[in-house]
Amino acid sequence: MEIKGQGFSLRGWKVGDAASLQKHADNINVSSYLFNRFPHPYTMDNAVEWISRMMNQDPLLNFVIDVDVDGELAGVIGIDMRNDIYQKAPLIGYWLGETYWGSGIMPQAVKLMVNYAFTHLDIVRVQAGVFSNNPRSMRVLEKAGFVKEGILKSNIIKNGVILDEHVYGLVSGNARNVELF
Repeated sequence: MEIKGQGFSLRGWKVGDAASLQKHADNINVSSYLFNRFPHPYTMDNAVEWISRMMNQDPLLNFVIDVDVDGELAGVIGIDMRNDIYQKAPLIGYWLGETYWGSGIMPQAVKLMVNYAFTHLDIVRVQAGVFSNNPRSMRVLEKAGFVKEGILKSNIIKNGVILDEHVYGLVSGNARNVELF
């Protein structure tokens, strides 16, 4: 499956993505804004293991952000389905290699991913949590139509620093009003 954006696409994983994944993921400026389950340093073994898990997804929930130059992986975007009382409200997560920061790719990618999620999954909202030291990610979500719903004070510890978590949400009826481009 491939979802076309302007200058990039969202696509499924390939074995050949390992080198590019490892190159862009092994960056403290990327991992500093992600859950601790995202390792740093990010090794080739990490990349191979991740890709092997992603190649068997059903339904497809995690995509490569593929730039149209040499088909290189620029980042990753995905939906994290939750259980129990949160089963209709998954989380969205994403990261982009530092080389591509400021390129305008991510707001478009988030819009495409949300549209895909509301079309293909049995959900009613998509939610995101952003570390307080990551205003760029907050802006990405706002450009994609998300609304800041609150701030959870001192909710995160990352790299030994206690941070607030900014919670953003988009409800399915509101997503229809968001222009894709």
